[in-house]
Amino acid sequence: MIHPTPRAVALAAAGFPIALLPALGHPRLWALWLAAAALTALALAVDALLAPSSARLAAEVDVPERLAVGEAGAARVRLAGLRGARALEVLADLHPDLAPQPPRRLAPGPDGRVELALPLLAARRGRPTVDALWCRWQGPLGLVGRSRRIPVGRAVSVVPNLAPVRAAAFRYFGSRELGAGVQVERFVGDGSEFDALVEYVPGLDPRAISWKASARHRELLCQEFRAERNHQVVLALDTGHLVAEPLEGVPRLDHAVSAALLLAYVSLRLGDRVGLYAFDRTARAWAAPQAGLGSFPRLQALSARLAYSTEETNFTLGLTDLSARLRRRSLVVVFTEFVDTVTAELMIENLSRLARRQLVVFVSLRDPALEAVALAAPGRLGDVYRSVVAADLVRERERVLARLRRMGVQCVDAAPGQVSARLVNRYLDVKRREQIA
Repeated sequence: MIHPTPRAVALAAAGFPIALLPALGHPRLWALWLAAAALTALALAVDALLAPSSARLAAEVDVPERLAVGEAGAARVRLAGLRGARALEVLADLHPDLAPQPPRRLAPGPDGRVELALPLLAARRGRPTVDALWCRWQGPLGLVGRSRRIPVGRAVSVVPNLAPVRAAAFRYFGSRELGAGVQVERFVGDGSEFDALVEYVPGLDPRAISWKASARHRELLCQEFRAERNHQVVLALDTGHLVAEPLEGVPRLDHAVSAALLLAYVSLRLGDRVGLYAFDRTARAWAAPQAGLGSFPRLQALSARLAYSTEETNFTLGLTDLSARLRRRSLVVVFTEFVDTVTAELMIENLSRLARRQLVVFVSLRDPALEAVALAAPGRLGDVYRSVVAADLVRERERVLARLRRMGVQCVDAAPGQVSARLVNRYLDVKRREQIA
């Protein structure tokens, strides 16, 4: 499609009044206005002829097969057939789940070829598409522009972001707690599973002395213990409409998935068996607990397929179904969200019932923006109203967490950037204290 550029409009707007000035002085000079109009039309026609045609434009688009939530990627675009073009503007037509990007402006090379990278940033998991490219360029004089829509229709698989998981796993790697249960521990009292008898030396805990073994061997011997392995850890993810809401630009569900995958990796590394359960109105996914790092890709793939639901979460059905699936005492980590004490009643009731048989860790995401509003110094009357409402929501949240703690449910309530580390530390503390058995 051919269209005039702002330069052509400015030229016509400036040229016609100048050409009319002589005609105002003498009637016979009206031809100057006609000549100015003819020259302007001629310039537009020449620029239109010299501008590269839309048919000559060739495009190659390489879209990444996989993209992590919240992690920047790029689509590689190569254009050819733009020799003689003065300026080029490229805009990508993206799926709503991909963040919109501003148009890219650049100049084609002497050979008429252009290579560029179009940023892609996904805010949600799924398979969003790069639908098309809009290309617009100008002729050599900058008076006429041409445009063309190039269909692309390429999908990108958006998966959970494992970069924080890898970073946190490296941070925990080599720590004393991470080795618990993987190799023989030399720290008495860090486990309940007997490992070996060693000769007593000054500095060892006298409470670890085995008097019967010492009597048989006629020397002081101490018992060494290691943390018990093969515990069962189940990650229960609420996929209802509350966790589909964004927090810091990313849905709460994706924050929960990242924290769950980190905990799954650490648990598998420690020799425990890890399973995954998802629910909202009904059960959505189930992976029976398995041991070994070889089962981590299965958990990753299953969590990547969890859909964002608009359903109200049914805690009675979801947690009762989960309890029926568990044949032994397990550590159940429930990732969910609530608004106030009224809407949290059913959640509290069913978590208390689950905590009678299982060790439950409750994980929720704290909104830093809500706390900032509650603590902000008001400047106007409207700020006072917002601060009071935000403070009430924060207090009701603390009441719910306090009730859960009194029932024996361990709570992790933190901002998205801190929840993963706090959850792993809580798990390591539970394992060190042998609370699962």
